Amino acid sequence: MEIKTVKIDAPKDCNTIIGMAHFIKSVEDLYEALVNSVPNIKFGIAFCESSGPCLVRHVGNDNELEKAAAVNAFEIAAGHSFIIFIRNAYPINILNAIKMVPEVCSIYCATSNPVQVIVAEAELGNSILGVIDGLKSKGIEKDADIKERKEFLRKIGYKL
Repeated sequence: MEIKTVKIDAPKDCNTIIGMAHFIKSVEDLYEALVNSVPNIKFGIAFCESSGPCLVRHVGNDNELEKAAAVNAFEIAAGHSFIIFIRNAYPINILNAIKMVPEVCSIYCATSNPVQVIVAEAELGNSILGVIDGLKSKGIEKDADIKERKEFLRKIGYKL
């Protein structure tokens, strides 16, 4: 077995969601979950099929995000994994809808940070072992950092 990291090449100004599902209809069901969750959301979804022709299935309502999802999913090439790129929404707006899709097994990350996927390559295929979501912690927040965090959440409308 070989272990490698796959750097996700996310389009500018978007969030990335990576997870596992288990059925070819996942790509269509994820589409419905997203389009029904947030008005004006833009997204691309790709799903790695793990039987039959083993294709990367893809769909979206934004050509750039859909193409990027398909290319990144193919780089990961781990059966039943999916990747979603979104704009005009935050993961917090759609994660519960994604989790409620019957085929979704787990979510590895939902982030706007740089992402690397840790992939194991074996004789049968690839597997996602985990993800690296963003950068290493640099310290513990102090009072000024707490104040800044609270102000930011209010500025973007997530707290009163």
